[in-house]
Amino acid sequence: MFFEFGIKDFIDILLVAFLLYYTYKLMKASGSINVFTGVLVFVMIWLVVSQVLEMKLLGTILDKLVNVGVLALIILFQEEIRRFLLTLGSHRHVRALIRFFTGNKKQETGHEDIMPIVMACLSMGKQKVGALIVMERNMPLDDVVRTGEVIDANINQRLIENIFFKNSPLHDGAMVISKQRIKAAGCILPVSHNLDIPKELGLRHRAAMGISQVSDARAIIVSEETGSISVAYKGQFHLRLNAEELERILTKEE
Repeated sequence: MFFEFGIKDFIDILLVAFLLYYTYKLMKASGSINVFTGVLVFVMIWLVVSQVLEMKLLGTILDKLVNVGVLALIILFQEEIRRFLLTLGSHRHVRALIRFFTGNKKQETGHEDIMPIVMACLSMGKQKVGALIVMERNMPLDDVVRTGEVIDANINQRLIENIFFKNSPLHDGAMVISKQRIKAAGCILPVSHNLDIPKELGLRHRAAMGISQVSDARAIIVSEETGSISVAYKGQFHLRLNAEELERILTKEE
């Protein structure tokens, strides 16, 4: 019989290719690409031994290792799996569908909420005052808020600058902005260990990258050394931004 190749087979192959490509990007962004490559090599060896060469003894051993390995992979890649599910759940089409069934209205980030943040970052950049501001989006950052001092104040340019003033006790941590309010300051963020981050970027940039890898938040960094403004979002850096670029990124809905 000839092998029948239909539209379902094409879609199947396309989805598998997309899944492997996305997994590769996820592993590369988190610095786990070598582990991912090792897992692929092991799976290829397992398929060759059990399916092609039909070595029963070695195949049985590898079968047992694969059964246990699935649980080990879940533990090993729990952050990457969490990020994948977060990305899937925070997709704008999925969120729109959820809002349709729940009746919840979409919360818009207004221009009046963004401009004080932009102006504060520009002012701190000129004075070379280091700052790290995390803007919560769909995923709650309650665990991060609990690591700092709760403020719960309106977004205000002078308040932001005073918190990150060099003599302020809260200037070393991160500020969390949630629901158009300054929720907390002096918060501790997870630090990214991605080896692809340029060495000239400091601990604030690594912390910003860390929170962008485990949530859908946007993290703004003002460099204390150069005064440049950057944003970390979805595991990617947007470096050396001007006022217009910063405002566009912060108001972008995706």
